[in-house]
Amino acid sequence: MVIPVHDVNPASRTPWVTYALIAANVLVFLSMPGTAGSVTGERGLAQLCHLHAFLDHYAAVPQELIHHQLPRLVPTGEVGIGTGGRGCVIGPPGYDKSPALSVFTGMFLHGGWLHLLGNMLFLLIFGNNIEDRMGHIRFALFYVVCGYAASYGFALANSDSSDPLIGASGAIAGVLGAYLVLYPKARVWVLVPFLVFLPLRLPAWLVLGFWFALQAAYSSGEGVTEAGTVAYAAHVVGFLAGMLLAWPLRAGTPQPPEPRGLLWGRRARPGQ
Repeated sequence: MVIPVHDVNPASRTPWVTYALIAANVLVFLSMPGTAGSVTGERGLAQLCHLHAFLDHYAAVPQELIHHQLPRLVPTGEVGIGTGGRGCVIGPPGYDKSPALSVFTGMFLHGGWLHLLGNMLFLLIFGNNIEDRMGHIRFALFYVVCGYAASYGFALANSDSSDPLIGASGAIAGVLGAYLVLYPKARVWVLVPFLVFLPLRLPAWLVLGFWFALQAAYSSGEGVTEAGTVAYAAHVVGFLAGMLLAWPLRAGTPQPPEPRGLLWGRRARPGQ
C-alpha cells in the first residue's frame, strides 16, 4: 500500500464539514468503551463485554438491515460465569433499535486507533476538495449517502451476517471515488514502503485507482484470509457510489496543473 500525505490541489474555502466529521469521529471513538485498551490491544473481559453490548446497540448489522429483525438475545455488557467459565452475559435487548438509523451511528464507530487514523487521514487529504466543489451542505449529504450505499451494499451481499459493520470507510471511499472523477490528474504525495518510506508524487488516478483495485481484489477473497474482518465490499460500493454522484459535476470542475512526471528523493518537494 501507498500512504497519501498531501495533495497539490488547493481549495478555495475552508472545509468546515470535513473538519467537523473528523472531530466527531475522534470524539465518538474516545467515548467508546475500551478505547484506552485499544492503544495497546489489551482489554479486560469487562471492557470487551461492554464494548460488544455497545456495538450491538449502535452498529449496523447486515442481518438486521436486510431482514428487519432484531435478535432476541444480545450482550448485556455484564460478565457472568457459565459452564464454560467466565464470559459475557446475553439477554433480551433493553432498548429499541432502528436498523436504518444504526447505519448512520455506525459510520462514526471505529475498531481501534489504526482504523480511525487511517480513515481520518484519507478524509483530511481528499475531503476538502470535494467539499469545496460541492459546497458544505451538498458534501455533507453526499458523505451520508455514500455511507448508506456502502453499508446496504455490503449487507445485501452478506445478508446472514451478524457481525457489526462499523467505520467511516464506506463514506470516505465515496469521497475517494468522487476525487478520482473530479481531479484525476491532481498530484498526490505518497509514501511508498520500499526498505524505507520513499516519497513519490503520483497522479490521483494512479493512487486512487490502485487503492480501488486492491479493495476489489480483497472483496473477492484474493490476498486475504477468511478471518479478515474488513468490509472490503463496502469500500467498493461506496467508491462506485461516489463516482456516480460526482459524475455530473465533472464537466465544470477546474483542474489543477497536470503533473510533469514522477519525482522522488531530493527532487521531491511538496510545493511542486
